[in-house]
Amino acid sequence: MQPILHISRAQFLTNLDAVRARISPSALMLVMKDDAYGHGIDWAVDAAATADVQWYGSYDVRTGIRIREALGDRAGRVFAWATSTVEEVEAAVRADIDLGVGTEEYLRLVIATAERIGVLARVHLKIDTGLHRSGIRPEAWAATAALARAAELTGAPAVVGVWSHLAEASDDEDDEAQTIFVDAVAAVRATGSTPEALHLTASAASWWRPELRGSLSRIGAFCYGIRSADGPELEGIRPISALSASVQEVHDDHVVVGIGAFDGLPSTLSGIQVGTPAGSRELRSVAQTTSEVSTWPGASIGDAVWILGPGEHGEQTATTLAEHIDTVGEEIITRLTSRVRRVISDG
Repeated sequence: MQPILHISRAQFLTNLDAVRARISPSALMLVMKDDAYGHGIDWAVDAAATADVQWYGSYDVRTGIRIREALGDRAGRVFAWATSTVEEVEAAVRADIDLGVGTEEYLRLVIATAERIGVLARVHLKIDTGLHRSGIRPEAWAATAALARAAELTGAPAVVGVWSHLAEASDDEDDEAQTIFVDAVAAVRATGSTPEALHLTASAASWWRPELRGSLSRIGAFCYGIRSADGPELEGIRPISALSASVQEVHDDHVVVGIGAFDGLPSTLSGIQVGTPAGSRELRSVAQTTSEVSTWPGASIGDAVWILGPGEHGEQTATTLAEHIDTVGEEIITRLTSRVRRVISDG
């Protein structure tokens, strides 16, 4: 039997409510990169749309188009921020996807594409506030913003947003980044109307630094119940998924379960605690297609072993597992392969 990632639509909706209550009056941009953090885009978009989520972050254009298709006729803005090819830019503009623009070269590409096909392109200009993950340098900001404003007169682009990424290395550095961001917004405002979408913060800063939030907050992992590595628990937030595999063999001191590194489970997770019908037990080793778990009284073939989840069976969360191998919680879930069956429930 295939391993299963059990996903709760109800918990996802509960998390969305908790996030929006926490960040209000900033609006939620639900980030859906990496196939909604490994949970699947289609059902997640449908659930979010029923909860009246209005903004979706896709990272790349291909994902943005999937989100747009999943939305169908329902309202929703989709934001793709990865620098893209001419073909991708054209597809994005035709699909009414907002584009993040972090260089003058890319801005010129977007303008030229929009003018060629005669379709309005909505752009969010990115200021480099110090992380150096793309972005227009402060010394080039005025000239690039002026270029975008001048192009607006042709009807091809519309400057609808200003955004950036935070390093989140320290509060002082984030405060300095905010100063750069505020100055960039002021420079754009001086050349025309104030863009509607101002977004500087992602999950952690949106949650704990309210003074840094803009009109939008880009939040991904927290919506799926994945807390920050080495971070505290999140009030009102629980994991939306739990990973289980069935016992295939029973031995004197261990059982063999049907999930392994071939399914995307890191082999370095040996030593963690997993959930069984008798509570927590040690995951002894992870092989290619199977794993060994310390046994328990009455263990039987077909019993479920819970590798990760909210803890209802003695298992640990994805982030706790990630901390064991010095990574982040989303990596544990996003690396699960298609051999792990996703099962969505309303509960």
